[in-house]
Amino acid sequence: MTDPTFDLDRSLGFTIPARHVRGRAARLGPVLDTILAAHDYPAPIAKLLGEALVLAALIGATLKDNAGQLTMQAQSDGGIVKLLVVDYRGGALRGYVDFDAERLAAAPADPTLFALFGEGYLAITFDLATTGERYQGIVPLDGDSLSRVAEGYFVQSEQIPTLVRVACRHEGGRLIAGGLLLQHLPEGEVGRERLHVRLDHPEWDHVAALAGTVELGELDDPALPLETLLWRLFNEEDEVRILSDAPLSRGCRCTREHILGVLAKFTPEDQRDMADEKGVIAVDCRFCSTIFPVRIEDLASAA
Repeated sequence: MTDPTFDLDRSLGFTIPARHVRGRAARLGPVLDTILAAHDYPAPIAKLLGEALVLAALIGATLKDNAGQLTMQAQSDGGIVKLLVVDYRGGALRGYVDFDAERLAAAPADPTLFALFGEGYLAITFDLATTGERYQGIVPLDGDSLSRVAEGYFVQSEQIPTLVRVACRHEGGRLIAGGLLLQHLPEGEVGRERLHVRLDHPEWDHVAALAGTVELGELDDPALPLETLLWRLFNEEDEVRILSDAPLSRGCRCTREHILGVLAKFTPEDQRDMADEKGVIAVDCRFCSTIFPVRIEDLASAA
């Protein structure tokens, strides 16, 4: 039973069968704190990363392959934010931001998405572990938020009507982020028209109008259970079916064993070039801001 005073670090999947709609709500708290603690990000950058991590939790949960991975990468040429990377695998999240501190200091206190990225783009990649397949879509960073850009991705790359809302709040020295994703899916039965090729979507328009009434303060309110949020939005529907209730966690995969395995793929000559004068290779994980020293002789013994 969810504690209604502390509904954080979980995602809730649902469907509205009569409307051919699926969705997911998610909220991050302590997990977000842990990810941000590895870096001393200024408030606008922390907020941007919080929004991206919630988006990753919402979109990543659409993967049918539990061992698969979603990666979101936003990049600009000459903007304040040089690179934003987040990924999701089985409920585990990680992410980091590379930015120009001097440019940020000269920007407004609450910079717009365009002020942060300029003429940037967002790449969303799905890696399916079971089949080895990879799918990627790239869209420009047009819009006032990452959630609006994500909506554009689904319309452009997958032709699926999608609504995405994300909110972040600073509360008591911490950041809380929450979001909602809603999608209208093809009916798919043989001999029936696929919904996304129609010119009008009365079912979708109805549900999207209901979801559009959500307030940002509801999305990132830890005292509001996700189930209550869904009831507020869709209590007029005959049935809202809960599909999954999944915990979210911080998931950096920079174990010593993993790093040894990666370095072992390089030739001995390349390993020596990467090492310092003491024969140590310093591997810096950008996600968790941890440096792992690896001696060349350790690589030889691990081979």
